Amino acid sequence: MTSQRDIIHIFEKLRGGAVPERAVETFAVGIEPQRDEIKRQLELLRHGEGAVKFLRGGYGCGKTFMARLALLDAQAQGFATSFVVVSDNDLHFHRFDDVYRKVMTELGTSSCQRGALGDILDRWIAKQEAALIELGNDPDADDFDAKVRERLKTSLANATGGKAPPDFTRVVQAIFDLKQKGEVHEAGALISWLCGSTNVAAATKKLAGIKGEISGTDALSYLRGVLEIIKAADYNGLVIVIDEAETILRMRKDSRHKSLNGIRQIFDASGSYPGLLWIFTGTPDFFDSRQGVAGLAPLHDRICFKKTGRFASLRQAQLELTPFDQPRLLAVATCLHERYPARDRERLQTRVSRAFIERLVADVTAGFKGDVGVVPRQFLREFVTQMDLVDEQPDYDPMKEYEFKIKVGDLTAQEQHKLTGQPLLIADDATDEPVLKEDVW
Repeated sequence: MTSQRDIIHIFEKLRGGAVPERAVETFAVGIEPQRDEIKRQLELLRHGEGAVKFLRGGYGCGKTFMARLALLDAQAQGFATSFVVVSDNDLHFHRFDDVYRKVMTELGTSSCQRGALGDILDRWIAKQEAALIELGNDPDADDFDAKVRERLKTSLANATGGKAPPDFTRVVQAIFDLKQKGEVHEAGALISWLCGSTNVAAATKKLAGIKGEISGTDALSYLRGVLEIIKAADYNGLVIVIDEAETILRMRKDSRHKSLNGIRQIFDASGSYPGLLWIFTGTPDFFDSRQGVAGLAPLHDRICFKKTGRFASLRQAQLELTPFDQPRLLAVATCLHERYPARDRERLQTRVSRAFIERLVADVTAGFKGDVGVVPRQFLREFVTQMDLVDEQPDYDPMKEYEFKIKVGDLTAQEQHKLTGQPLLIADDATDEPVLKEDVW
């Protein structure tokens, strides 16, 4: 059963044209094969595999929705997760310290949705303490904390094959020491440092015997340490989503090439991170254009998308998401209609009838020149608005009152591109200056 809190969250997000962060499974239709493939990947993680999967789809195909759903499925199966959006302002993917900091900031579990590293550390340390007690150690003995400290170091070394950076181990031990002394603020500051923060005071870092910040060179080694702690805290592994990878296309040539090479490095190293799944979402242009993956042969050769006629294997590196069609749009609307928290359910059923939903699908689709693939976000906003009006206004009848009009100010650049043919901007390889390019999305 979906909670009332989650139902409210769903409709609030849809009113703003955004993908809900919770309970998206309540209206997930038409993506069962893709969802099953992600579940297959999770099962591989349970057996010690590490992997990378790429969600491929045009604008409006539901890549972000599918990614959110994948994380919810992962959390339900006992995985920690992180959802990161690529940005050319505050996330440069060629800098692994940027990526690491974002991953740690968005780290979540089923019990702690964001910033979960502190909670995970507590669970792991408690397990180490319990293991020592089971071996006959007295938790009230003067040397018990020292034994815990040493066990933390040994456990990390064993789990990472000795590859955890020395500073990583020292910080974890210092966090334990500070919490034992009741110095929670200082311990929290060191957890922030461990999450990649660059705003931790030098005096606090001195408590752990460290200087500076986590570098791009060391960031993936720190991620390895965090991954092993996650698994040792009784989670099955970690799933990281990197959403909107096509943003890389808007970067300058040098940054773009380094970012793509960073993805190649992650792909090549994935097998040595058992229990870790990376999921990247991107448009076909990101994968197929010379500015994108196709322009970096080592990456393209590893993850190229293959299709035989209308058929593409779900198990290849790129998992294809197909555009919405009218039956799928109707099915989504029906799911939402059934779950809308109406004050008068009978009035909602009568006024927002099947006939009206079919009309709305036709009107919005026609407004976007028959391109159903670009419709979902606008359609869902319109649909929720009409249900809101019926719920709020006893005399409102959408079959009589409603007329669909496109509000250009509410459209994204991609939707305007679909509607008007207005070109989008992308950096040119030769000049690194923005030039007009058609059909990027």
